[in-house]
Amino acid sequence: MTPPATTTDDIGLRFMLLGLLALAASLAFGALGAVKFLDPDFLEALPFHKVRPLHVSLAVSWIFLAAIGGIYHHLHKGGGPALFSPRAAAWHFRLFAVTGIAILGAYLAGRFGGREYWEFPPVLSLPIFASWILFGWNYFRSVLRRRGAWPVYYWMWGTGIVFFLITFSEAHLWLIPFFRENMVREVTVQWKAYGALVGSWNMLVYGTAILVMEKISGDETLAASKLAFSLFFLGLFNLMFGWAHHAYPVPAAPWIRHFAYVVSMTELLVLGKIIWDWRGTVATWRRFRHRDACRFLFAADLWVFLNLLLAIVISIPAANLFTHGTHVTVAHAMGTTIGINTMILLASVFYVIETRASEAAARRYRTAVRAGFWLTNGALLAFFLALIGAGLVRGTFAGSFAEMTAAVAPWLVVFTVAGVGLMAGLWMILLPATRTIWGLVAPRRRAIAPSAAE
Repeated sequence: MTPPATTTDDIGLRFMLLGLLALAASLAFGALGAVKFLDPDFLEALPFHKVRPLHVSLAVSWIFLAAIGGIYHHLHKGGGPALFSPRAAAWHFRLFAVTGIAILGAYLAGRFGGREYWEFPPVLSLPIFASWILFGWNYFRSVLRRRGAWPVYYWMWGTGIVFFLITFSEAHLWLIPFFRENMVREVTVQWKAYGALVGSWNMLVYGTAILVMEKISGDETLAASKLAFSLFFLGLFNLMFGWAHHAYPVPAAPWIRHFAYVVSMTELLVLGKIIWDWRGTVATWRRFRHRDACRFLFAADLWVFLNLLLAIVISIPAANLFTHGTHVTVAHAMGTTIGINTMILLASVFYVIETRASEAAARRYRTAVRAGFWLTNGALLAFFLALIGAGLVRGTFAGSFAEMTAAVAPWLVVFTVAGVGLMAGLWMILLPATRTIWGLVAPRRRAIAPSAAE
């Protein structure tokens, strides 16, 4: 498949396309990792220590690629200023893609050397950092040309870009002996950096959600409302301080952790209220026109409240004593990554498809997407509950490690089956989405090919 030529019109689509492929691959490695929980000898050519970073890095790449693609596309097609430098955006894409291939190659070859999320050799972080500098420069040169007050998603996107650069730099402080040679210091900085990193991508994702809701409803006051800016300021505060409740392995005052929990829970509550209130304002014909985007946003809202409920429970100190570091923590992370972030980003992708693809193309994929949507959310719920069950068994078990492993095994069987179902459901969504996005990009390649040849 020859990659299409890059233009201002399709750069966002190319990021989305690469993101969809990253998510599909991440799901495959995730399902393989779940199987290896039950049978470590299965497919020995890919041991778990390789499968896990492949799954995690591809999942993180999906979030960033889809969010960046949405920013490039919506900034250009959503009534905002034209992109300042299409050439810089093209280089951003090339750097991201080439570095991603190099990272996957390093994992498959067994070459590591980094830390959580960034387990690849640290030298590969340099082009990632350079690509984000390019992205930030291009973004701010573009939006600063807009006259009048910025909608909240401009602030969110800009904040997410700036804080990614800050937290990405912090995540590499372990390269300095002052941090690396003191375990408490290194663990503290690493947890702080990764907690804030999640806050930076939340800014990109939540800003995208508000833009999509604004465009579907046609109500431009949504992005200027007090509630939307409350979400922005809460998200900013949570980005800077909400990581504190992750730092349990290191010494810290209990009030810091509890305060961080309150902030992060409030952020989820405000996001859930914005989506819930928005649903009541969308005219029926608009909801019908954007049925898939609305469906994914509604699912994100339900997962917001499920994750909020779980987060409140595990924030109770007595409960956290038994659940922290167990499968319950993984359930919270998966519910957030798939149930909230992925559903919002899929809403963004399908908003683009519904506004730019033909009705004939929409009819071809609609049945598969609807079936995939229900399978995905049903499997994700089973996946979520199985992880909670496994975590509670592990956190409260009083016997030997072997006995605990045997007690957890039935929950892991459910977890594995649900993971395969989750992969199948999302693939049913991703395949038509990928084909449709490619169909939007490929005609432009054919249209500009003759002039390129000249």
